[in-house]
Amino acid sequence: MAPAPSIPKAAFWMALSIASFLGMSVAGRETTAELNVFQVLELRSVIGFFILLPLVMTSGGFPAMLTKRPFTHFARNVIHYTGQAAWLYALTLIPLAVLISIEFTTPIWTAVFAVGFLGERLSRPRLTAILLGLIGVIIIVRPGVSSVNPGQLIVLGAAVCFGTSVVMVKSLTRTDSVVRIIFWMLIIQSALGLLPALYEWRNPPLALWPWIVAIAFTGMSSHFCMARALAYADATLISPMDFLRVPLSALVGWLLYHEQIDIFTAGGAALILAGNLLNLQRKTPRVAEAEAATP
Repeated sequence: MAPAPSIPKAAFWMALSIASFLGMSVAGRETTAELNVFQVLELRSVIGFFILLPLVMTSGGFPAMLTKRPFTHFARNVIHYTGQAAWLYALTLIPLAVLISIEFTTPIWTAVFAVGFLGERLSRPRLTAILLGLIGVIIIVRPGVSSVNPGQLIVLGAAVCFGTSVVMVKSLTRTDSVVRIIFWMLIIQSALGLLPALYEWRNPPLALWPWIVAIAFTGMSSHFCMARALAYADATLISPMDFLRVPLSALVGWLLYHEQIDIFTAGGAALILAGNLLNLQRKTPRVAEAEAATP
C-alpha cells in the first residue's frame, strides 16, 4: 500500500537525498581521478548491494524482492546507468557547480515526462517554480559567455536520462517498495557494467577505498531517499526542490576545490530558493484530497 501523501515527509526525504547527492559528487570526483568511470560504477553497485542487504533481510528477504515489473526495472536502469556514466565522465571535465547547474535541466524533463506518462498536472505554481529554478541555473551557467565544454553537452544528455529515470521510479513506487527498487537497481546496473569495468580494471590504492565506500553509500542512499520522497508527493512537486543542489554544490566547490562563488551564482541561487519556497507552499491535488478526507 502506498503511503499517505505528505509534503513535510517528502521534503524531509528530499533533503536527505540532496545531501547524499552532494556527497556522491565529491566522492565521484575523488574516485574518477584514479579509476575509470565504469569501474567506479561497478564498485559502487557491488558495495551498495552489501550495504542494502540488511534492509533486504528485514523486508522479507530475497523472495520479497521478486517483482511483477521486471521490464520496467530493466529499462529504467539501462537509462539511469547511461546517465550515471555520462555524469561521472563529465565530472572529470567541468567544475562541480557547472556540472550540477546543467544537470538541473532534469526537473524540466521530469515535469514533462510526468505529465505525459503519469498523468500528473503541471499547475501554474509548479510551472513558475520550475521556471524560476531554470532561470537561476541559466544565470549561474551564463551560456554564450564562453565556449561550450564537451562536458556540458555530456551532462545535458545525462539530465535527460535522469529525468526519464525519475518518472519511471515514480511509476514503480506504485507497485514496488523502495528497497525492491534499489535492490534491482544494484543488481541490473552491476550486470550492465561488469564487462566495461573489467576491460580497464586496476586495483584501487588503499587510500582511495574510503571514497569508494562513500560513493557506494551515498549512491544508494540518494536513490533510497529520492524514492521515499516520490512516494509521498508528485514528481512535479519534488523535482524543483532538488534545485537547491545548485547553490549547495557551488558552496562545496568553493570549500573543497577553491572554485569561486561570484555574484551570478548568488543571484541564481536566490531565484532557485524562491522557486522552491513557492513550490513547497502549494499542495498537490492528491495531498489536498487526502487532507480533506482526514477526520
